[in-house]
Amino acid sequence: MTAIVRSQTGISRARDYLELTKPKVVALLVLTAWVGMMLAVPGLPDLATLLAATVGIGLLSAAAAAMNHVVDQRIDAQMARTYSRPVAKGRISTAQATTFAFSLALCGFVLLYLTVNALTAWLTLASLFGYAVVYTMFLKRATPQNIVIGGLAGAMPPLLGWTAITGEIHGHALLLVMIIFAWTPPHFWALAIHRRDDYAKVNMPMLPVTHGIEFTKSVICLYTVLLFIVCLMPYLVGMSGAIYLVGSALLNLRFMQYAWKLKFNADAGTAMATFKFSIVHLMLLFLLLLVDHYFKVSPIYVP
Repeated sequence: MTAIVRSQTGISRARDYLELTKPKVVALLVLTAWVGMMLAVPGLPDLATLLAATVGIGLLSAAAAAMNHVVDQRIDAQMARTYSRPVAKGRISTAQATTFAFSLALCGFVLLYLTVNALTAWLTLASLFGYAVVYTMFLKRATPQNIVIGGLAGAMPPLLGWTAITGEIHGHALLLVMIIFAWTPPHFWALAIHRRDDYAKVNMPMLPVTHGIEFTKSVICLYTVLLFIVCLMPYLVGMSGAIYLVGSALLNLRFMQYAWKLKFNADAGTAMATFKFSIVHLMLLFLLLLVDHYFKVSPIYVP
């Protein structure tokens, strides 16, 4: 019986540490980094580099997530969405979570530096700093534009993937960053509308709190239009072909439809439904880029 209890305690402990890494968020970040690696070369990238870069970027992303739990533990404890997080509940101490985060960051940085390249290692570390320190510790508490400015850190993975394979920063990689940068505000503000009272309770200056829900809905509509335009750019510069163009247009039209409903015909579940679709949108968009890369259909020009 004692062995069973210890086993259950160990499993529970492991789950808490896994929760610190925000695995679903990290999985989406790693997916966009992986697509960046695949798009960086005409054929298939070197498998060893691809695996090392995937693990390294994943470890540093997980470290940033764990640091977020540490820095936000006070407000997490007061919000319905986050009150049961391991650090907020005290199941993992601040010191343990901090040590865990720094261990992940160190392992990820060393792996990238020694087996991939120094540029990717330093850029990934800078992204961690941008999210865990600049955004979480300062911007998040200072301005309703926090997610717009701080969103750059979360938009970096495709560039990190690209530099992992090529060792250089390329304009096409920056286009991928721009897509995620434009996608982040409507994605997050939809959640912020749904959790507006939570953010107000902890005096967090999220846009729905400082400027109202209706204003936020209008800005989400504008950002989905901006996102549509930005998503056209890979096709316009010749980076992608017709498969991506058609698929991207359909996905963005659907996102705009969600934003329109949120603004003009919302019900209690519309904001959360918009947030959930935005995750599917980004995932499918990057998979479309990948499919188009290997099965590219050249545009037909009529003289």
